[in-house]
Amino acid sequence: MILEMLNPAHYNITSMVTEVVSAATMPILLLTGLLLLMWNFEGTSSIPGPGYCMGIGPLISHGRFLWMGIGSACNYYNRMYGEFMRVWICGEETLIISKSSSMLHVMKHSHYISRFGSKLGLQCVGMHENGIIFNNNPALWKVIRPFFMKALSGPGLVRMVAICVESIKAHLDRLEEVTNASGYVDVLTLMRRIMLDTSNMLFLGIPLDESAIVTKIQGYFNAWQALLLKPDIFFKISWLYKKYEKSVKELKDALEILIEEKRHQISKAEKLEDSMDFATQLIFAEKRGDLTKENVNQCILEMLIAAPDTMSVSVFFMLFLIAKHPKVEEALMKDIQTVLGERDISIDDVPKLKVVENFIYESMRYQPVVDLVMRKALQDDVIDGYPVKKGTNIILNLGRMHRLEFFPKPNEFTLENFEKNVPYRYFQPFGFGPRACAGKFIAMVMMKSILVTLLKRFHVKSLQEKCVENMQKKNDLSLHPDEADGLLEMVFTPRSSDKCLEN
Repeated sequence: MILEMLNPAHYNITSMVTEVVSAATMPILLLTGLLLLMWNFEGTSSIPGPGYCMGIGPLISHGRFLWMGIGSACNYYNRMYGEFMRVWICGEETLIISKSSSMLHVMKHSHYISRFGSKLGLQCVGMHENGIIFNNNPALWKVIRPFFMKALSGPGLVRMVAICVESIKAHLDRLEEVTNASGYVDVLTLMRRIMLDTSNMLFLGIPLDESAIVTKIQGYFNAWQALLLKPDIFFKISWLYKKYEKSVKELKDALEILIEEKRHQISKAEKLEDSMDFATQLIFAEKRGDLTKENVNQCILEMLIAAPDTMSVSVFFMLFLIAKHPKVEEALMKDIQTVLGERDISIDDVPKLKVVENFIYESMRYQPVVDLVMRKALQDDVIDGYPVKKGTNIILNLGRMHRLEFFPKPNEFTLENFEKNVPYRYFQPFGFGPRACAGKFIAMVMMKSILVTLLKRFHVKSLQEKCVENMQKKNDLSLHPDEADGLLEMVFTPRSSDKCLEN
């Protein structure tokens, strides 16, 4: 009987083994295939980028943004995967683009006029569906934008030159307020105060404590930057965001007092035709029921923080570049002397200062402060052959693009990069299209006025060969010097004297 059992003709052992193995292997093969499919989820997208890896990829990419900062993470991913690539932020697909043709497509089309960011984070800083900077509701944003455009152009643009000159002269006359015992000038604080004073005189018109407000603006910016991409779970733990909430409240409370004073001033005024500034226009819109009080306050807050937040740092970098490049300083002074002579700058002089303008452009290209733009796709689209779904987040890496395309010496600071006209598609420091920076024209007027007025009076020098290249920086929502880094002050020497300015 045993022999019968072993007889292949009587009983097929091979068939029995195959059936058992097949039955056991099939579920394993199916499970392996499913895991491989999940592991290689990115294969469903034609856009380069890190793998999905069962959800680990989105966690890592979001974590990298929180750890490195937005700007640094964008540069990392573009270096790794190319100039058009895909990651995830808060679980949402996000494109990082540093290719000029793709950027131009995004900027010029109206279905990319929304921003993206944590709803809870934006609510905390007051920007969710309020103000203009990160208002991600296109309908409400379109209601607000005309108020900014009107204030930042026309008569306001003309008045800005005289206001800037008046402000910087007043601050240079009391330079001892920002000068230490060694005669070193705290340039960042100086520029922030000038920018705040100038913005206040033009847009609000209520006396304020510059030093206190500048400090509160820095706290607000740090909170905005820290909370912009935080996951929802972060806001479930109050002690994590309490300090940021406190910083936001301090600035909002301080400005609310000033805005209430403005409301009182308006209510008592007999004639407002000659003083219809930005804040007055908004308060009247609130009275008509066109805007909420919260939105009015946020708009005024954003108008007052914009220049101290970014433009002050831009001019700070420019002064360090001038200190390192004496030939550039000579060219600037020659341009200023040719156009102005001994008189102050006026609005008619602004377009004539071509060397100053090229210097500002090259500084913003070589050492940008705002080097990225964040948008959201409002409809399905195709960009440079890549399909883009509605709701996709987009980050335009302007700073990287400005070093990759068109310019003859992209990695050097030289005015040669702007000797010829640069097509706007290759240089967009303020963005382009329907959601371009509303203040781009007035920003150029302010920077020219401040640089010309300061340089006519002082020669600037950095400490111990400090320059933008060896300066520690943080590249998150914008690129700022690390203020914990030493030697960020400068020496201001009067041009009529060989001695440094004394206290």
